[in-house]
Amino acid sequence: MNALVPRGIRNNNPGNLDYVGQPGAHLETGVADPRFAAFPTMADGIRALRDQLIRYGERGLTTVSSIISVYAPPTENATDAYVSVLCQRMGVGPDTVLDLRDTATMARLIYGISVVENGPGHLPLSQIEQALGTTP
Repeated sequence: MNALVPRGIRNNNPGNLDYVGQPGAHLETGVADPRFAAFPTMADGIRALRDQLIRYGERGLTTVSSIISVYAPPTENATDAYVSVLCQRMGVGPDTVLDLRDTATMARLIYGISVVENGPGHLPLSQIEQALGTTP
């Protein structure tokens, strides 16, 4: 795949999840400092991101602010800007409690994360919905 394609898209990992031995994934290749998981399909990467976000919810992280503060900490990211973009895209406030078991909410959250991580235009919401089983 073309090196101009964002890393998360090349790795079928729209959330740029670190590689931690996720089932079916492997450590990315072809980069100077491999760190992220590479999944067999984009649907696998979408579902892995969903699973991570659900684990956050089980730990009590249920707002955009609390999720992104752990997911994209200020030591590595512009966390406040990340939260702002997600809230704007989702139409919620930073401290609005999200129902992470609601597939429509989850799809919008993953879509926003994908846009922040990879830029717009790489992963349509419809593809995320399909991977999560919300569309045929």
